[in-house]
Amino acid sequence: MATTAKIVKEKRPPKFKVRLRNRCRLCGRPRGFLRKFELCRLCFRRLALQGDVAGVTKSSW
Repeated sequence: MATTAKIVKEKRPPKFKVRLRNRCRLCGRPRGFLRKFELCRLCFRRLALQGDVAGVTKSSW
């Protein structure tokens, strides 16, 4: 989990555009970020298995 200070700091506009860091909307995790859903891989998997992410199904072959 990201610290509260890091999340608050990321909400402010950065001094330079390259300093912008994508973070998960739910937990604030900066790594494993999926741009299409704006979630980290962990939150995405949890929500997808619950059926809360539209258009996503578990694949098996």
